[in-house]
Amino acid sequence: MKKIIALVFISFIAGFSGAFIFYKFRMVPEIRQMITSRNPSEDYRLSNVMHQNDDIHDGTFAGLTGTSGISDLAAGFTLASQKSTESVVYVKNTSEHEANTWFDWFFNDRVTQTVISSGSGVIYSPDGFVVTNNHVVENALSLEVIHNKRTFEAKLIGSDPSTDIAVLKIEASNLPSIQIGSAKNLQVGEWVLAVGNPFNLNSTVTAGIVSAKGRQINILKSVFPIESFIQTDAAINPGNSGGALVNSRGELVGINTAILSRTGSYAGYGFAVPVDIVTKVVDDIIKYGEVQKAFFGAVVADIDENIGKKYGIEDLKGVLIQKVMEDGAASTANLQEGDIIITIEDQNVNSHSDFDELISYHSPGDKINVRIRRNGDIKQATLTLTNSEGTTSILKREVFTSRTLGADFEVVSKAERDMLGIAQGVRISKIRAGLIRNLDIEEGFIVTSINRYPVKDPAALVEILTKIRGKVIIEGVNKQGSKGYYSYFF
Repeated sequence: MKKIIALVFISFIAGFSGAFIFYKFRMVPEIRQMITSRNPSEDYRLSNVMHQNDDIHDGTFAGLTGTSGISDLAAGFTLASQKSTESVVYVKNTSEHEANTWFDWFFNDRVTQTVISSGSGVIYSPDGFVVTNNHVVENALSLEVIHNKRTFEAKLIGSDPSTDIAVLKIEASNLPSIQIGSAKNLQVGEWVLAVGNPFNLNSTVTAGIVSAKGRQINILKSVFPIESFIQTDAAINPGNSGGALVNSRGELVGINTAILSRTGSYAGYGFAVPVDIVTKVVDDIIKYGEVQKAFFGAVVADIDENIGKKYGIEDLKGVLIQKVMEDGAASTANLQEGDIIITIEDQNVNSHSDFDELISYHSPGDKINVRIRRNGDIKQATLTLTNSEGTTSILKREVFTSRTLGADFEVVSKAERDMLGIAQGVRISKIRAGLIRNLDIEEGFIVTSINRYPVKDPAALVEILTKIRGKVIIEGVNKQGSKGYYSYFF
């Protein structure tokens, strides 16, 4: 009997210790993008895909006290909700994912299952353009938009992973498009509403304040991410992704994108892409099919205390130019490593996110005025921004698809090649059934050479891999920017 009691006691202590260690070391905050997913059995789960009235005190409600203040605040929320909820839609994404069970692994078989995930979207124009998050529509086989109990088939017009924004089109007219505002003058402490479909609960509205601006949370996995998020404490949850963040007048000020959470559900902070970035991205996608991103031609960094001491910057304002790209906009304007960028177009630059946001408003070919500090002196410079290829022309994304290899391929841009230090490269994306999958090459890998032969375009890569025999060495760069190779015998 004593042995049994001792065994139970020891088991209890071991279980308690294990739970404590898990909580201590694993339950740490993480940033999550918000999609509600379900499997074919209709059981919903969280997926870590891992964001009217002009008389209502100019939208701030500052200093309201007493019964009348509360009434005005409630009236403002009511009017803003009425204006914005009719413009927010439900987005349904049907995709396929590999099952990846132990049974599939044991028999070396690849089984797919249909997965349905959902998020939110915002009606951008009366003729059926809808804005949402890229991660809401990623890998979709089919997309649907549900508005006022009506279901529309949706076409993906384009997406931009660098801002996590995507544009859909539905065949409809006279839709209640949302009123576009601006986040430039949005104040910390200002009231905002988050409108979306959390946990598949249609047209849910929550209220909070702007708790910070220009947040960089390192969630976007793009090569050139633009992160200058609006941080809010309005409750947003999985399914809110792609929904609207509006001010007290019902104007769109951001697209809800991510939450800071230990559990995957709301725990205090949400993040939204500022509408001024959204409108540039959406307008470009509608007009050109993809974003015409402007490049400054330099790598910049935030100024901390050590950098401030090195360059004699007491107020720690501005951003430091760490590297100037050869033949880029900054180089052409004679900017140098060590220069401190103080303003762009007379707007103060106090962080990397400020810099990214201000550049994101522009297109290749735009001229911008920059004020810099060099060796203690203030200087002015004018830059002509370029595209990713170092020119000012309109770029179209060209994707080469190979059924034999089972993947999509595209040439790596000059801007990315300069950043990675490679002379040429072809990126592998959207891997399906075929040779690339059988070789276990990761999605996003950049092939720079095959058996030391430089690979400059997708057609050449496909031809080589289709015909080559014997020992094969595929060299390149992975998604983390590390150089390496794959070795095979065909």
